[in-house]
Parts: sequence; structure tokens; C-alpha cells
Amino acid sequence: MKIAVAMSGGVDSSAAAAILKEQGHELVGFTMQLWNQRRGISVDENGEPLPSRCCSLDDVYDARRVAEELGFPFYVLNLEKEFERDVVQPFINSYLSGETPIPCVACNSRLKFASLDKLASSLGCEKVATGHYARVEFDEAANRYRLLRGCDPQKDQSYFLWELTQDQLSRALFPLGELSKNDARQAARDNQLAVAEKKESQEICFVPDGDYAGFIDRYLESENQINRLPGAGEIVTRNGTVIGSHTGFHRYTIGQRRGLRIADSQPLYVIGIDPAKNRVLAGYQDELLSDEFTAAGVNWIALDNPAEPVRADVRVRYRHAAAPATITPRAESHAHLKFDEPQRAITPGQATVFYRSDEVIGGGWITKNNSTNPGRSFR
Repeated sequence: MKIAVAMSGGVDSSAAAAILKEQGHELVGFTMQLWNQRRGISVDENGEPLPSRCCSLDDVYDARRVAEELGFPFYVLNLEKEFERDVVQPFINSYLSGETPIPCVACNSRLKFASLDKLASSLGCEKVATGHYARVEFDEAANRYRLLRGCDPQKDQSYFLWELTQDQLSRALFPLGELSKNDARQAARDNQLAVAEKKESQEICFVPDGDYAGFIDRYLESENQINRLPGAGEIVTRNGTVIGSHTGFHRYTIGQRRGLRIADSQPLYVIGIDPAKNRVLAGYQDELLSDEFTAAGVNWIALDNPAEPVRADVRVRYRHAAAPATITPRAESHAHLKFDEPQRAITPGQATVFYRSDEVIGGGWITKNNSTNPGRSFR
């Protein structure tokens, strides 16, 4: 086949390309230039670009070098405007709404796959390959594509792909789905690729130092929108008792323990954010437990939009161990989810993904946490 390969300049996408080349496919490599690290936003206190192992100019160079080593054409797509519009700005808006967003999902489905799909089709490519640790299969009986976990549970990235449509899945190819990280790195070594020993990226590409609040501060300042930043406010208990102060609720997320600067006999955690009142809610660990929430933007992969409740194992963040729950579909792509047992720190803005064994049957965006287990009151 003729295959378009999304290349980040890292080990995984490079190994995926090497594997496909060994299988005899005709490849065309693409790297997406998404964020200008020298823009003056992702910088340190001296104004120097923060070191990044994703989407930097060095990564573009590494991707081009791998394409040359493997002998296939390579192109760079400048999607900086689209990335800022569809990923960065929603990320900032989500934080300023009191949520904790996960931009990688939107980047995968709404930008990377959408853009490569169009380009791949125009070049006569049958598939779009990436270095994700996931699997896709066609179910003839159901006449639909199935999205499955990667075989390596430590590297499985199916959580980030739940927004993919049947049309996108029909062209998606994940050569690393059956492999471990060590297998992928060995494939890069076997092909003598220059990136074989390159460290992998863990951070969000446009926030390489992990300081999300600092990035938001700098971005809004650069856009002359500093007035959008939340100012100082109160830290309160669930019953409204003021116990401290904060310098901006966008610096907090549910489940956070550090940074509250409040003395108590037991550890205190962020248990909620109230942007309307510019308040951060604090409480004890058991106040983080809840057993139900609402999801929006639900995408069903394994079945048509169901009318009846669906049982599944549900994750509420990437490293969350999926727990059994009942998903009740609502109007306008919403759903109500209720766990069999309370779960910790269900956070608006995060993705929730529904599994049956290894299969992703759907997912959505957490919009509201309806706690039925409020725990002890703060004293």
C-alpha cells in the first residue's frame, strides 16, 4: 500500500515507519509544525526557549533524517494557526472555566488525523500510520472498525484516540499496537536510525516545563488579554468556610495537595473549583470520592448511539484503572455515568473512555462531577 506516516521525530513514529518499510509499503512522511517554541511564550526566565522533546525544530530535523535514512519522501505541514485555534485556545479557555483539560485527544482527532486524512487522500495514500500503541480491526459481522488497547499495558494509548470516527479508523494504521516500547526501540536500532536512543516525550508539547498556569499567564499577556486571568480569591471548605486564599484558580486542579499552604492536622486536597465565585474548594482525601458524573461530546465507536444504558469499564484519566460503571445515554451526545464504587478525583475537562475488555466502545468529556459521597466535613 501507499501509506502516509505521521512522524514526530521520536522513536515510536520512526520505528513505525521502519516496520512499514520492511513490509514493503510505499511511504510518504509528514511532520506537523504545530507550535513555535521561539514565540516568547514557552520560554524560561531569561527568555530562552524551554527544552522540548516534541514539536520542536530539532524534532522536524530528526524526522527528516529518519525519512532520508529509510529512503522515502518527507514533507513538513505548517499547522500552527490551526493548532492554536483548535488546541491551545480551547486548552486555555478550559482552565479559565475551572477545568483541567487534556489537549492531546483533541490534537489527535481534530487536527492530526483530520489534516493527514485529507492530505493522504489527495496523494493516493490508502492509510495514515502513526506511532500510537493501539490497534484497529475491522469487524465484518458488525460492519464497523474496532479500536483496541495496545498489547503493552504500560504503553497503551487507546485512551487518547476515543474521538476517532469510523471514517478515520478505516484509514488508521498503528504498526506498534502489538509491540512493547522495548520492541519499538529495538526496531529503530535494527534499522540503525539516528533516533534509536532518543528519550521519549512526556510533557504537553507547548508546555515543555509542565507549568500550565505560567504558560497561560504568558500567552494571555502576549495577546493583551491579561484581564482574563482570574485574580486572587478564597480557598473554602465544602460548606463555605474560608480557610485560605489563592492567586488564581487556574493554578489548581482537583486532587492537588501541594500549594494550598494551609495548616491542618490531616492533609488537605483541592476537591473542587468554583470559577463563578473565584473560589477553590479544599477538603480531606475522602471528599475526593464520587460515584457519578456527566459526560459531553460522547463518541460511540463500537456501536450505534444506544438508547438503553450500557455497562462498561470506565477510565476518568489516562492512568486511572478502569472501573465498572453504567453509562446512560442522554440527548445531544451527553451521558450520565455511575460507578459501582466511588472513584477518586473525577475532574471536569478530562476525557472519560469506555472499555469492554480490550475494546474502546466510546468516550466523552467530563463536564460535571455529581458527588454522592461527600466524605467528612472540614473542621
